Amino acid sequence: MLLGILKETAPGETRVALLPENLKSLIAQGIMVAVESGAGRAAGASDEAYAATGATVTGDRPSILGEADLIPVVNAPSASDQALLKSGSAVIGFLRPLDAPAALATAIALHVTLFSMELVPRISRAQSMDALSSMATVAGYKAVINAAGILPRLFPMLMTAAGTIPPARVFVIGAGVAGLQAIATARRLGAVVEAYDVRAAAGEQVRSLGAKFLDVDLGGINTEGGGGYAAELSEEALDRGRDLIARTASHSDVIVTTAQVPGRPAPRLIRRDAVQAMRSGSVVVDIAAPAGGNCELTIPGLTQTLGGVTLMAPLNLPAECPVDASALYARNILNFLGLIVKKGELGIDMADEVLAGACVAHKGSPVNPRVAKLLETSIALT
Repeated sequence: MLLGILKETAPGETRVALLPENLKSLIAQGIMVAVESGAGRAAGASDEAYAATGATVTGDRPSILGEADLIPVVNAPSASDQALLKSGSAVIGFLRPLDAPAALATAIALHVTLFSMELVPRISRAQSMDALSSMATVAGYKAVINAAGILPRLFPMLMTAAGTIPPARVFVIGAGVAGLQAIATARRLGAVVEAYDVRAAAGEQVRSLGAKFLDVDLGGINTEGGGGYAAELSEEALDRGRDLIARTASHSDVIVTTAQVPGRPAPRLIRRDAVQAMRSGSVVVDIAAPAGGNCELTIPGLTQTLGGVTLMAPLNLPAECPVDASALYARNILNFLGLIVKKGELGIDMADEVLAGACVAHKGSPVNPRVAKLLETSIALT
């Protein structure tokens, strides 16, 4: 069996799906590995390091696409790359099947089995494969570091002979993995941190990190979605949260917003008036920008200065830490490969709940019902 590792081609992408240290166990099973030249360079992995493991390093991308039985990726291959894939092969990565299912049509038509890391079930058995959590950890950390670099004041309280400098005030919206990491990072830097999440159950985790949890009475509605995510809320419920956010924004130096609902546009939680209420020099980092953003003023991918407030809308924070982001992601991928590679051969058991949950398409047909419905809709519109 041949496993191929490609150089990512998405703009700004610096991560790689597998690192040289991940290949030892695969090659020991008799698996041949072909690596596209330069695939791991931005993540600190040289071609020589891959070659030293026994992998073949080549500049011939089409041959890897056409001959590999298994291709782990970070992002979904382009349509032109998909057209070169070997029929019956398998591709694993962040494929965005709920956001852009039609972009996978070429691979599906070629009977390529597609596994999306976004769809890995959030069950205890699959925790070691939870790439979304791995990348959210990196994003939450990097969001605070980037904000600290721009904020024209210090994060910690400092007591000096010239007087006392008060600590910065950080407000984190969304207490999922990214939000909790943002809280922890801001606290390590010495900031006073407040956090808001529609899920009251998140309060215990927020307080355990030394932050203040802001609670809103949402009238007893269910706020827990599947897989530990927040549920999609009504406009009335969202407005209650928006009012709290606007009041808190007025005394916050940094806002980090992370609220997302899988397969849906990010909820608009920060109104224009909340940004206008912030002091000049304040910073907003909208981690939800790839899903449209939590702030109504967000333009994904663009950093704006609005009335003295910097609004950042990064599209790929993990790619700003490619060494550690790749190391975490590669371990998730390697653990997933353990389910489909047995004694050096590809074996896909769709009775396995992890594989069934993560599978987008198999043998030429969509497996995930939501993806199938979205594909039907996109075909009907063309």
